[in-house]
Amino acid sequence: MHQPSPFAHIVYFEPRIPGNTGSAIRLAAVTGARLHLVEPLGFDLSEAKLKRAGLDYHDLAVMDVHPSLDAVLDPLPDARVFAFTTRAATSYTSVAYAPGDVLLFGPEPTGLPDEILAHPRVTDQLRIPMLAGRRSLNLTNAASIAVYEAWRQTGFAGA
Repeated sequence: MHQPSPFAHIVYFEPRIPGNTGSAIRLAAVTGARLHLVEPLGFDLSEAKLKRAGLDYHDLAVMDVHPSLDAVLDPLPDARVFAFTTRAATSYTSVAYAPGDVLLFGPEPTGLPDEILAHPRVTDQLRIPMLAGRRSLNLTNAASIAVYEAWRQTGFAGA
């Protein structure tokens, strides 16, 4: 099956929970985003929880596994990279997304480490608003919010 160019790249940096990654596979399949997983993974890709969460969408999603963040970004030299973190001051809704943007998310439960947030390719750090005193959203819930905002802004191409 021919895969069109993705309107966005979802990057999970060192994901730990197979169910969240399975849900991200489904998210990529239904939106046309491309999913990138950066090793090490906290699970085996054949785990039942990953397959169950992705249901029958595995063959409809485009997913790649990479040994490092640079291995994801090097083939995308012009892409903007938005790192999602609860520590950011900029709201995810204040960005004008463009086709090919990279939406970068950290592992559960720690989020992106400082060295990744300081990566020279990170265009901006973004946050999804939450009530005070809450630690964070579920990883794929957060990714879904960001992906759908980027897709909405780019005209829901292909929908």
